[in-house]
Formats: sequence, C-alpha cells, structure tokens
Amino acid sequence: MRAFPDRPIVGVGAIVVDGDRVLLVKRGHEPLKGEWSLPGGVVELGETLDAALTREVREETGLDVAVGPVVEVLDRVHRTADGRVEYHFVIIDYLCRALGGSLGFATDADDARWVALADLETFRPSASVAAVVRKAIGLTR
Repeated sequence: MRAFPDRPIVGVGAIVVDGDRVLLVKRGHEPLKGEWSLPGGVVELGETLDAALTREVREETGLDVAVGPVVEVLDRVHRTADGRVEYHFVIIDYLCRALGGSLGFATDADDARWVALADLETFRPSASVAAVVRKAIGLTR
C-alpha cells in the first residue's frame, strides 16, 4: 500500500534529456496528481533499479531509454494535517536518453511532453524536479 505505508517505498525517476529538451509527464494519480514531473515510479519486488526505470518510462511515455548515472537521491515525504505520514518515497533519479519508441502517455500519466529547458518553469515543476533537471543538464555539458 502506498498511502500510509509502514516503511519508505523505493522509487526511480528518469531525467530524459534530448539536446535542450527534457521529458516531463503530468501525474495522473496521487501523490502529485495533476503536476508536471519526471517519468518514473515504484520499484517492484525482485526488479533491478534499471529495469524498473526502463519499465516505468515505457509504461508512462511509450519511449525506450538508456539509463545513465545517478543524478540525485531524495526523500519525498507527504504528511497529513495532523502530521501522519501519508506518503514516503526514497527516489533515485537517473540521467537517461531516449533510444526509440513513440511519445505518448499511459498508465499513471495524463500527459507526456518534451519541454524546452527555457520553458521548464511554465510547467511549474516542483522545486526539487527543477533542481534535479538543472543538475542533470550540468552533467551533460
């Protein structure tokens, strides 16, 4: 169960960069429903981090990716008004590049788009998403 877990849940995120563009998805489910974020999701039991990330990106966007280096590891903790932990994810974000496929959206995403880095803020990503994208771009230069 993802809501009100008894321990943190491991997740992976993909910073898919293509020149001066980054891939964003509009989240279709809580947490972050309706917000623009990086494609990714929860690691399933017995699944490697690379396999989980490849699967999640394909499921959410239709794209196949090559998984590169770790860019960031972070906690995402959401609490209720009374302080209970509603969600707690430990997320490992990787720099990735698209190998093929056809961009679309499915499963947990309501939309998926290539976004020019100059336009990133117009999609109002969280501060942590914007920061990890900037860090990934620094690694590509």
